[in-house]
Amino acid sequence: MLTTFYILVGLEVVLGIYSLWDGWKWLRYAQRRLLTPYGLYRPRVALICPCHGLEPGLEQNLLALTKFDYSDYDIFLAIANGADLARDVIERVAKASAHPVHVVIAGEAKECSEKVNNLSAAMEEIGEDFEVIAFADSDARPGRHWLARLVAPLAEARLGAATTFRWLLPEHGGFWSALASAWNASAATMLGEHPRNFCRGGGTAIRRKTFDDAKVPGVWKGAASDDYAMTRALQEAGREIRFVPEALAPSFYDANASGLIEFTNRQMRITRVYSPRMWMMATISHGLYCGTVLFAAIAIVNEAFTGVSAFSMLLMAMLVPLLAALKGALRAVAATELLPEWRTKVQEWSWAWIGLAPVVPFLYLWNLLGAAFIRQVRWRGIRYELVSPNQTRIMLH
Repeated sequence: MLTTFYILVGLEVVLGIYSLWDGWKWLRYAQRRLLTPYGLYRPRVALICPCHGLEPGLEQNLLALTKFDYSDYDIFLAIANGADLARDVIERVAKASAHPVHVVIAGEAKECSEKVNNLSAAMEEIGEDFEVIAFADSDARPGRHWLARLVAPLAEARLGAATTFRWLLPEHGGFWSALASAWNASAATMLGEHPRNFCRGGGTAIRRKTFDDAKVPGVWKGAASDDYAMTRALQEAGREIRFVPEALAPSFYDANASGLIEFTNRQMRITRVYSPRMWMMATISHGLYCGTVLFAAIAIVNEAFTGVSAFSMLLMAMLVPLLAALKGALRAVAATELLPEWRTKVQEWSWAWIGLAPVVPFLYLWNLLGAAFIRQVRWRGIRYELVSPNQTRIMLH
């Protein structure tokens, strides 16, 4: 048992140090990007945001989309039907906006998710005079510079897309909200200065020509995930996806235990279907971490019961969660710098990204293992079966 203990813990410490170094590179990349000038590229932009229902903070979130320091853009707010509870909020936002707001009624989704159906309907309403398409989510509240920062990298015509991520900030607090935020922060640092980036539907900008050339509308047919499908299309076209951390957007989120499990399970089940290699690598990585921590605890207790001092073993084993917490600290520093207008809120919740980082892999492993057997998800009150990347079955409205 001792030999296995030292092999497992030693391996996980090495991996933890590498992961910490990767977190340091992520922070440095974010800091460099913050100093990158926007440049002079200011094309006409169509900003699409799908909506569904009266989620908390919806009006403030949509109003934020109307206040970017970007002169030439229209907003397209897409809902499935005119009776959607978000309709009144959308109409108020449209009246208050200094930029044109177009309300798109997409109709009922039949062979894809409602979000994909809403996005597809909005794309059909966009004229050819829009050079760039940007996508936002109704549950995030981006800052004034968000659109300019997201669009700026597209000055390089060869670039496939520019993408960013959300940063969950608990609104009212609670352990489950904090754990959701820590879980999401871990996902955010998967993006970076490397060729393995993926588009995130709630924060992606793409040239209209690139969107059409990569045949994104075709891969959206039958899809549940707009962002994974777009990622696949761009990868097959050999186009780079660049991560833009300076466009990070806060999303105010509260969860109870069941809401957290539903949210995190959904993300990993979608990943299992659309990116099985990423799912497999994550399962191995988190499985090794969790297995090492549990085995180390058993080994230390076993040694203690035999009367042998296990203090040195305990110190070595503690390095594993400590390294995870240190990476969480790097994420907290990055969030503080990337979201200066929310600095107080970020600092208030920094403990979650640090203290819960050692626990997050256990939740991930639960999500990942469940995704191996279950392909049904519930999303905005609708249940879907993810048959394949190209086939989605609507189970229940």
